[in-house]
Amino acid sequence: MTISQKINVFFKEVWVEMKRVSWLSNKDVWKYTGIVLAVVIVSAAFLGGLDYLFTEVIKMFVLK
Repeated sequence: MTISQKINVFFKEVWVEMKRVSWLSNKDVWKYTGIVLAVVIVSAAFLGGLDYLFTEVIKMFVLK
């Protein structure tokens, strides 16, 4: 079997497997994307707040 035949067989098998995949609906994709973005934004705000707080504490006690 030549390399081009192997590549052809590979992509045919990929196509068959992709038909078997259970895909999410558009509604579910948007819902889960919103959840992920919300968690990322809340986490970033929390960590940014902690960074600001620790920076101010260091300024008060260490850099006096």
